[in-house]
Amino acid sequence: MPLILRLSALLLGLAILLVACGDSTSVKTPVIRPVAGLPAQFGDTDPHPWRGRAPKTYPVHGVDVARYQNAVDWKRAAANGIRFSYVKATEGGDRVDPNFKTNWNASARAGIPRGAYHFFYFCRPAIEQAEWFIRNVPRTKGALPPVLDIEWNHTSPTCRLHPPADQVRAEMRIFLRALHQHYGQKPLIYTTVDFYHQNDLAQLRGHEFWLRSVAAHPSKIYPGAKWTFWQYTGSGLAPGFGGEVDLNAFHGSEAEWKNWLATHR
Repeated sequence: MPLILRLSALLLGLAILLVACGDSTSVKTPVIRPVAGLPAQFGDTDPHPWRGRAPKTYPVHGVDVARYQNAVDWKRAAANGIRFSYVKATEGGDRVDPNFKTNWNASARAGIPRGAYHFFYFCRPAIEQAEWFIRNVPRTKGALPPVLDIEWNHTSPTCRLHPPADQVRAEMRIFLRALHQHYGQKPLIYTTVDFYHQNDLAQLRGHEFWLRSVAAHPSKIYPGAKWTFWQYTGSGLAPGFGGEVDLNAFHGSEAEWKNWLATHR
């Protein structure tokens, strides 16, 4: 073959390879193997031996995502049992998740009900954080209620404050009230076991909770607490996601889910 033809063939091959490597819409889902206690289409890289009411006893499951999930194939996720999604929007009073707009719009196009959440920062007034969330999250018809994600952040390089419980609850009320007034929906509260108990969040009556409990059913970890969503793993696997993702269950039947959607959108 003449040299010029060999060079042309080589350049063509390189071009094809570069195009293939640059396809950001292709999401490789890890091999998902059945895990006892989980719905068949989901997996877990760090599973727990579920006892009592396992996640699979609930029919409605969803995810919460942030920039760590990178590209997501939302249509594939929807086709494989992802029924709702909460997307990280903001943190503190000056940070926006770089994937927020992409996940917010793409999940909606896939027909997945979605809402936005804010990660609370203890070194900034609650009202400033509420205003920041409102500035960056559109008031969209059909969106799920916003969520306040509040937990101790032991790894923060800039803020490791542990305010007293009464101050924590007071700041939470300021944030929740501001979002309720703006969006017309009462926000949910996402939190963890230690934070819930140390700050006596049971006092925040009238608010729905989204509780993290990765080793047991919430009834064992949060005795007597009422909850709407249960985050049962932070190391889940699901079709449409190229790596680990948080998996969650709705506390209710299919009929109860439809009713909850009808009254919360």
